[in-house]
Amino acid sequence: MSLPPPIVLSFAASDPSGGAGVQADILTLAGMGCHPLTVLTALTVQDTTGVEDIFVMDAEWVADQARTVLQDMPVQAFKIGMLGSVEIIAAIAEIISDYPDIPVVLDPVLASGRGDTFANEEIIAAMREMLFHQATIITPNSIEARRLALDDEDDQEILNLKQSADRLLQWGCSYVLIKGAHENTPKVVNILYDTNGMVRSDSWQRLPGSFHGSGCTLSSAIAASLARGMSIADSVYEAQEFTWLTLKAGFRPGMGQHIPDRFFWAEDEKPEEDSGSTGG
Repeated sequence: MSLPPPIVLSFAASDPSGGAGVQADILTLAGMGCHPLTVLTALTVQDTTGVEDIFVMDAEWVADQARTVLQDMPVQAFKIGMLGSVEIIAAIAEIISDYPDIPVVLDPVLASGRGDTFANEEIIAAMREMLFHQATIITPNSIEARRLALDDEDDQEILNLKQSADRLLQWGCSYVLIKGAHENTPKVVNILYDTNGMVRSDSWQRLPGSFHGSGCTLSSAIAASLARGMSIADSVYEAQEFTWLTLKAGFRPGMGQHIPDRFFWAEDEKPEEDSGSTGG
């Protein structure tokens, strides 16, 4: 009997379209050779066009799901996605504090691709106070990074990405990866920061269309690489490459956004791998 693959525990909401949320995490982790454990934080009513409703799980149910599997199986990484309530944030913060040596990838999901809001200021404050200092890396897009970096919802200061990263690092996370798909640049530029400044910068060809679950894919891919023992810089690069290839091979099954193909490598014809990426 063979040894088990690296195990990653994902805290995330269910997406019945299979594009984002826990379903995206499962597909990504499996596609990268890991075994996914899942803890549901919420149920959603959504498709590829947007989110219609959210049912947030009771925090005790979230904690019980996690404690049960953690008592049974060792995990090599945590991935945290949509949270849903302050109580859930507190429950997850308490759980991961018992495993300080396990890397934590926090994807601070604040809204859907259509703009449906998932987090109010109370949830944002709770994430900063209870989760950021336990996170190995947080992975906001540029819009989320600026919103998370503001101390007050009425603060109208316009921050550049370096200033946003600096503020986020002050809350205690080790690394911040700011995704640049929403920036007005010819290529998508993603920048990894730590307290000393920029660690690496990677640029990727912009692809036509919009995608449902790209952020979930990237954060889960980072968790998978960390679970396999890679360094943070190498994990971030490998995860970006994997994600870009899933987007290039993506498909549009419904009337909304495209869905990344996390099993692009299993197709008869693989996508061309010349993405034009540069490491910094």
